[in-house]
Amino acid sequence: MKKQRESQCTQKTISLLSPLGTIQVRGCENGVHTIQILMDVAPAERSGAAPLSRVVNDSPAETSPELQRGVEWLQAYFSEPQTTGSLPLPAFHHPALQGDTFTSRVLQVLLRDVKFGETVSYKCLAEMAGTPRAAQAVGGAMRRNPVPLLIPCHRVISSSGQSGPYMSGKGDHLKQWLLTHERQGREG
Repeated sequence: MKKQRESQCTQKTISLLSPLGTIQVRGCENGVHTIQILMDVAPAERSGAAPLSRVVNDSPAETSPELQRGVEWLQAYFSEPQTTGSLPLPAFHHPALQGDTFTSRVLQVLLRDVKFGETVSYKCLAEMAGTPRAAQAVGGAMRRNPVPLLIPCHRVISSSGQSGPYMSGKGDHLKQWLLTHERQGREG
């Protein structure tokens, strides 16, 4: 039923050029479905000062307010990161974020309780979500996060303080960049 509801949506995609590379934000009139970081920029070419420009794949008149809100939040995250705490997040419209599943619960706790510039261990997040022995399952929930950056799975680190994997290990350098970006934005 959830997959059927999602498939009935008329989804639009907006692509952003960011210091991480191209970010595709996909959503419908009900909210953001997914965010995908394409990793199409070599790490040496990344710059904190890199401009973030909007590239619209569909007609702007057809872009839903929720999708537009997600794009505006991401633009602020890269250009004025300290302002994101006061910006409204878009609604989310992905089955993994609906209902009372473990993944949904953990992602909602992360979004609500771990603020900009902060980090939390997998173990501590499991405890915060009411399942103290589920640190490994928290890692699985992070891998299933359909809207990275908006729900900040990059802020979840290992108990030893190591950053841990990001995007199934393919984006570890991006996680480091995001954590540094937030640390600098918090200090600035």
